[in-house]
Amino acid sequence: MGVTLAKGGNVSLSKAAPNLTQVLVGLGWDARSTTGAPFDLDASALLCNAGRVLGDEWFIFYNQLASPDGSVEHTGDNLTGEGDGDDESLILDLSKVPAEVDKIVFPVSIHDADNRGQTFGQVSNAFIRVVNQDDGQELARYDLSEDASTETAMIFGEVYRYNAEWKFRAVGQGYASGLRGIALDFGVNVS
Repeated sequence: MGVTLAKGGNVSLSKAAPNLTQVLVGLGWDARSTTGAPFDLDASALLCNAGRVLGDEWFIFYNQLASPDGSVEHTGDNLTGEGDGDDESLILDLSKVPAEVDKIVFPVSIHDADNRGQTFGQVSNAFIRVVNQDDGQELARYDLSEDASTETAMIFGEVYRYNAEWKFRAVGQGYASGLRGIALDFGVNVS
């Protein structure tokens, strides 16, 4: 069992699993009862340097499932969030991540949230976890607990490089401006 973090907490993945190369970042959630409209959450990843995405092709989501170098791969879009465990996941090959990438940020957004009147206030049991792909051991987990009644997107966590170590930080930062707001903040060109 890995480390369970509080908001803002971090852990060294490199120390928890020496020689770590591949991790699965699993994200999950449950939708509370709503108006009956479908509830579709989408996980994504931003490969960044100094707080900015390297380029639009380094924004990984359901319409662009892999980074140009193959270091980050989205395993696919879950349209319902039904069932237990990870609802969406991304696989990271840390040995392939370009040297200029200092962090990989993991936002989750509610698809068509404004039109459906949906927010993270209607989401429960949200989490992000990091699993060692070699042995299946969970290295870190963050269970989001804050009430995000106006937010339609949220940064769940980030994997980052510090002094040649890979670390994970529990973020839990909400955005009322949705995925568009996160993308703009990180320098993605949004039409």
